[in-house]
Amino acid sequence: MSNFKKIISGTMIAASALLLGACAKSSSNSSSSNSKAPVGTSYEKSINWMTTSELESLDPAKADDTASEEQIANTYEGLYRLGKNSKVEPGVAVSSSVSKDGLTWTFNLRKNAKWSNGDPVTADDFVYAWRRQVDPKTASSQVNNYQGIKNAIKISEGKKKAKTLGVKAEGKYKLVVQFETPVPYFKVVTAISLKPLDSKAVNKYGKKYGTKSEYAVYNGPFTSAGWTGSSLTWKLAKNKYYWDAKNVKLDSVNYSVQKTPATDYNLYQTGKLDAAILDTQAAKSMKGKKGYTVLTLGNTTYLSYNYKKEKMFRNANLRRALSMAINRKQLLATIGDYNTQATTFSATNVVLDDENFADYVEKHDTDNNKYVEYDKTEAQKYFKKALKELKTKKISFTLMADDDDSYKKQTEFIQSALTEAFGDQISVSVSNLPKTTRVARQLAGKYQVVLGGLTSDFPDPYHFLSYMTSGQAYNFGKWTNKSYDKAVKASLTMNKQKRKAALLKAEQIIINQQPVSPLYHMGQAWMIRPNIKNLVFNGEYPDFKHTYAVKN
Repeated sequence: MSNFKKIISGTMIAASALLLGACAKSSSNSSSSNSKAPVGTSYEKSINWMTTSELESLDPAKADDTASEEQIANTYEGLYRLGKNSKVEPGVAVSSSVSKDGLTWTFNLRKNAKWSNGDPVTADDFVYAWRRQVDPKTASSQVNNYQGIKNAIKISEGKKKAKTLGVKAEGKYKLVVQFETPVPYFKVVTAISLKPLDSKAVNKYGKKYGTKSEYAVYNGPFTSAGWTGSSLTWKLAKNKYYWDAKNVKLDSVNYSVQKTPATDYNLYQTGKLDAAILDTQAAKSMKGKKGYTVLTLGNTTYLSYNYKKEKMFRNANLRRALSMAINRKQLLATIGDYNTQATTFSATNVVLDDENFADYVEKHDTDNNKYVEYDKTEAQKYFKKALKELKTKKISFTLMADDDDSYKKQTEFIQSALTEAFGDQISVSVSNLPKTTRVARQLAGKYQVVLGGLTSDFPDPYHFLSYMTSGQAYNFGKWTNKSYDKAVKASLTMNKQKRKAALLKAEQIIINQQPVSPLYHMGQAWMIRPNIKNLVFNGEYPDFKHTYAVKN
């Protein structure tokens, strides 16, 4: 995922993407655990789905938009895949083992995995694809997904040859990966990205690979069909060569691009779509009706304070006061209650050891929960302390955000809330800018306070929490905290208990110190035909492998 996409995700994903919400020498073997339809159930052979934007590419190394990644998630399969509630399930790999130091992972691949042209999926396909993706000649924006693998970053910077990447095939069905530092969440990485490629097909199509449905081969539950490179309709077609094809119930998922909520809802009402996104007003009127579904996105929207350039925001009591002065429940009532109030920086889809991390933190961080709850009286106390510590009588700053209607409502709400809480001791100006301008200024650190969102590549707490370590690009305000950096670094261990404790500590520091003030986790309101079952959302998009539609 590119830097730009991560940062603009707060608005971009709301319009186009979806989400539901080992120690020492270890090994794992697991199987899928999805619910199945009762015996004798009759199924529909296809469903009609929508997306809000055109495809860019069907090449996993070059796709950088949510619509394309949605197709790739259903047409390619990595070593693992994500099932319900972000649980890791077997993909091409049937088992794995990790060395005691966490620096060597060995994956045993299934021998019945095939490409849609009948070629076997082998360890060499992973070696080829991974080397190709980190090679600077490919110009992939997803090289960060390989972080930790030996030489990956140096190769992407042109300092090493692609053949030196820490991955090798030992025979046709064993893949060995070498790391520079432990990456305990690596299985999750392979479930989202790091797909294999059939080198024969890539060489055959050359630069055209992935530019049309017909210019690619696939190893996932479905193949892509009918995308011409510019068409607004296409379909996912069941892959007869897929190793688990017997459990894929749908023959096809028919896609169309729908950019206007009113249009897609009308198509839903007339039976031409089986799912449709609702705008805020439609969501209010349809809430509680059959088919109404709220999908929580893997995003956190928050206030970021410029710690480096603005001395006043180095004061923790000021940051706490601002956070506690915002009534998040009222904010969500303004922009849509299908969003979820944030009590953690990590998004609600983040899982650790098969447990929802946000729920775990909330249970174990009761002392700090107050800083993300509305309490006007306490906010005023912290604000008074901050003014005294800063030796000033008034705080003034500009709040920057995007210029769409939703963000305009949010900045107006926050401006009003802070003025109500602190009166003439605070002055908040608002600057709503075009998205690209806001992103550019945010990346350059040219702001005082900015309202925006981030979406992680993977539903593991490390990926959110690492954003706020010293020197990281997504630590926009350049906040630094040695205890925080130490905790995040300590989480890169294969010891599950030590890792959980380190990640909890990091999240506790974030909420206590408020270098950012999490406000809400984005959601979407949809109408989804009630006869559609087992639809899994895995970060930003639906996974149709186990989906079935019961005949009415």
